Amino acid sequence: MRSGAARRARAALAVLASLPVALTACGGAGHGGPGSGAGAAPTRPAASGATRIPGVGDRLQRRIPSGTRQVVAVYGDGRNSATSTVVLYARHGATWHRVRGWAAHNGRKGWTTDHHEGDHRSPVGVFTLSDAGGVLPDPGAKLPYTRSAAFAAPRWWAKSYWHDFDYAIAIDYNRVKGTPPNDPTRPLGRRKGGGIWLHLDHGSGTSACVSLPEPAMEYLLRTLDPARHPVVVMGDRADLKA
Repeated sequence: MRSGAARRARAALAVLASLPVALTACGGAGHGGPGSGAGAAPTRPAASGATRIPGVGDRLQRRIPSGTRQVVAVYGDGRNSATSTVVLYARHGATWHRVRGWAAHNGRKGWTTDHHEGDHRSPVGVFTLSDAGGVLPDPGAKLPYTRSAAFAAPRWWAKSYWHDFDYAIAIDYNRVKGTPPNDPTRPLGRRKGGGIWLHLDHGSGTSACVSLPEPAMEYLLRTLDPARHPVVVMGDRADLKA
């Protein structure tokens, strides 16, 4: 663990008792509209003259903070599809550059602009990325990383899901920044859900998280830098373009 390890360790232990709730909430989150909710990236214009993130229309483009230099874009194949493509972009000067891309999965029922707990759809929006953690040791993350057995998927889940949370990056939707991804606090209430993460892929749709191959998660953990104010821009391609 990094600086503040003692505080983060206490937070991780505090959520151990609520583990089933925290894990099943990975994808059980509410949403009052695109990019809304505690932890959503603030709405402000992008820096003047910046090249746009490909495939992202004015509505969401304006929600990317002006100081952001890293964007994880999640392009869902369709409103009701569980498959997507994740692309990491980095900004240099006024230009966004594609860094890497990966095949991924999202909510098993697709996407929604009005997300609520248990709908099995991923929320459309722009959200900051502040905290990470997992079962495995820190692979060299720049984001604050909490290692804890509390992330482990229950063994009564199908075996293909057991390693989902070996690595996780919290998507700042209805959560408290500066806490481990599995902290159960929901500022907007439980009906609006929470626990939406980037995590390891198990080969099919999620409850509402975005899942990627292990090498992709390792790369993101080593690359996403708090000093560059990373955000995720996520949704089905039609909503992203709106």
